[in-house]
Amino acid sequence: MALAAPAAAQGTGFEAQFDTVLGTDVRTPQSYDAVYATPLEQQIAQLADGSDGRIGVYAIDLSTGREVGVLADQRFPMASTSKVAIAATFLAGVDANRWSLTSEYRLPRPGGAYLPAYRHLSLMISKSCNDCTDALLAAVGGPSAVNKWMKDAGIEGFSLSRDIATLIREDGRIDPAWSVDIKDSATPRAMGQLLAGIYQGKWLSDYSRRVLLDAMEETTTGKRRMPSALPVSANLAHKTGTLARTASDIGIFHTPDGRAIAAAIYVTGQSPSMAVENGSRSRKLEARANRDARISSITQALYTGFGQSMNDGRNWATADYGGE
Repeated sequence: MALAAPAAAQGTGFEAQFDTVLGTDVRTPQSYDAVYATPLEQQIAQLADGSDGRIGVYAIDLSTGREVGVLADQRFPMASTSKVAIAATFLAGVDANRWSLTSEYRLPRPGGAYLPAYRHLSLMISKSCNDCTDALLAAVGGPSAVNKWMKDAGIEGFSLSRDIATLIREDGRIDPAWSVDIKDSATPRAMGQLLAGIYQGKWLSDYSRRVLLDAMEETTTGKRRMPSALPVSANLAHKTGTLARTASDIGIFHTPDGRAIAAAIYVTGQSPSMAVENGSRSRKLEARANRDARISSITQALYTGFGQSMNDGRNWATADYGGE
């Protein structure tokens, strides 16, 4: 399912017609103070303002259960953040003795070499290797196997539809800033809950959990996203995603007192239109920088906000606004 605004609309008119079709809730809350109860929630909502494209955020303190969400139950393109779910599915198979980390799989390209699974997994997470991802995706049984694993784990709001090679070929057909597409999408809440469960050891053995988190700690992509907002002491383990008009980062970091925070941030748009971004290299780079900056500023606010004392006696629950 794809819900799209009229393609002919542009600029302010584009936003007006988009809101007529889907409602302003799809883009951003109208009143921060009316919807969000705490200063942190209000700050995140302001930083995730959707006037230049949809932005979704979900974060949870794994010690206290405190949650913050903005459009946390709305679908966003996963891009390469889906690789965490693929890795978890493969590692669950390792734990079940269906295959091993030393099993060898061929890179799906002409003349592709055979690599052990542990090497595929490391490269697909830390370097976002697409061929390595498709090798392990084929090994587990394709997108349907990953969807089943996520469903069995109790995570809703996740749908993997294509391998990475196909996803890249078809990238740009839909503008995610103004369209909600189910294919290869997830909600920020779903991805945050995936990270939380991995960190807490819900589905993987201690060894497999450590393999995945170690690979996420070694991620070299997206240096201007979550990493730019956090000190080294936060021990960030994360995975980025990038496609046309969308950038994302999902990760686990630690507050100064050692609490683990699982966060998922999905940013779309941040320039007037896809046509503008395709007009020149400088416009495209500017838009990419804008998306990275949004992720960085939201991460900084989460780190600071969750780092403050939580001893106020409140029963924390999500402050999500919006939906599919």
